[in-house]
Amino acid sequence: MENSRTGDGSRSLSASDFPYRSELLANLSALILLWDSPALQGDILAKSGETIDQPSHQTLRHLLAWGPMRPTALSEVLATGASYVSKIVRRLESDGLVERKKDPTDRRATLISLTPAGEEAARGVYALGDRMIAEVLAGWSPADVRRYTELTQRFVKDAIASADRMLERGLLPAES
Repeated sequence: MENSRTGDGSRSLSASDFPYRSELLANLSALILLWDSPALQGDILAKSGETIDQPSHQTLRHLLAWGPMRPTALSEVLATGASYVSKIVRRLESDGLVERKKDPTDRRATLISLTPAGEEAARGVYALGDRMIAEVLAGWSPADVRRYTELTQRFVKDAIASADRMLERGLLPAES
């Protein structure tokens, strides 16, 4: 991946921007920063004719994946403050996409959940993701897509297991 300039003069991300010794980690860092960019996502959504903004898309995606959430949990997964989450939720409520309900495990707490229209909108968010990855892989052979998917599944499984171990010991070397 080479460095290039975009039309507005900003630099696009590339693996060489990250001085890791691991080329894999450098490439993953570039990919994560690219795909996690609210500006990029917002621009793509706008050019796609989407009426729902990027923060709302992200909220719908998390609620469909994980089910009803407390506002504090939602602000953690969205990596933003409670007041901003309240604004997003109010927008989505006024559009009929989410609703607030009492948490059955703690009547003092509130859960944010998708309405049927919200579930449909959230499935549309995932459909956009499917279109995005289809475009990325358009020039790949079915065998390459299958192999990459298998390796990615293995990588994610191992990364989750490793994260659990790191949560126990930090980044200290494993004892032999």
